[in-house]
Amino acid sequence: MSIATELNKSVLYHIGCRRGEVGRYVLLPGDPGRVPMIAGLLEDAKEVAHNREYLTYTGKLSGEKVSVTSTGMGCPSAAIAVEELAMAGADTFIRVGTSGPMQDFIEPGDLLIAWGAIRDEFTSQQYIPLEYPAVAHLDVTLALRQAARNRGLPHHVGITQSKDSYYGQHEPDRMPVAGQLQERWLAWVKGGALSSEMEASTIFVVSSILRCRAGGIMLAGGTHNDLSSLLETSVSAIEILIAQDGPRE
Repeated sequence: MSIATELNKSVLYHIGCRRGEVGRYVLLPGDPGRVPMIAGLLEDAKEVAHNREYLTYTGKLSGEKVSVTSTGMGCPSAAIAVEELAMAGADTFIRVGTSGPMQDFIEPGDLLIAWGAIRDEFTSQQYIPLEYPAVAHLDVTLALRQAARNRGLPHHVGITQSKDSYYGQHEPDRMPVAGQLQERWLAWVKGGALSSEMEASTIFVVSSILRCRAGGIMLAGGTHNDLSSLLETSVSAIEILIAQDGPRE
C-alpha cells in the first residue's frame, strides 16, 4: 500500500486535514497570518486544521467549497502542501503572495500574474529534470487576468523567478558565490522576468505532475503594502473558475 493511499484514510501528516475538509479550489498564501484575511472574503469560513506552518480555513464561494492554506516560506514546504491538499481532494491552486519587482516599469502595489516561473530552486528538481517547464494552467492564468481587469487594477502577466535563498538575493555581495548570484540575477532581468519570490515554480511543477491546475498572483513590493487588491482579485478569480467549471463530476 502506498503512503498516499494510507494517508488518504486519515489525517494528512503535515497539513493536518482529512479528505473532505478542503475544497476543490485552494488559495495558497505563504504567511499563515494572511489565511484569516483571505478566509474573511469567503462565506462561513472556519479553521479546519493548523499544524506547523500549515493553517487551513474552509468556506464557501458561489456555493462551492473553497479553502485557504498557508505554505510557509519556500518551495520545500509548498510542495508538501500541494501534495497533501491534492490527497485531500483539491485540484486547483492559486499562489497568493508578495514579491520583489524586477522591472523598472512595475510600480509598488501592481499585481503580477505568473504564467511561468524560472526554476531557480532545487525542490522541483527532486520531481523532474530542469528541462520540464514550470508553467501555470491557462484556465487559472486567464481567470486571474480577467479578475484584475474587472477591477480595473494595474497588472502585468509574465514570468517570475522562484529562488531558495532570500538573503542570496538581497545581500549577494557577502556570499561566497556572489559573482554567480549577480550574473544570474542580471540574466533574469534582461530576460524580462517580472518578479522574484520563493514558491511559484514548485507549485506549478508539482501541480502539473499531479494533473492539477495552478496559477500565481503576487503583489509587487513588501508586506507594508495594502493587500486588499491582491486578496480580493485572487478570490474573484476563484469565482470565475467556479462559474466556468460547473459542477464537479
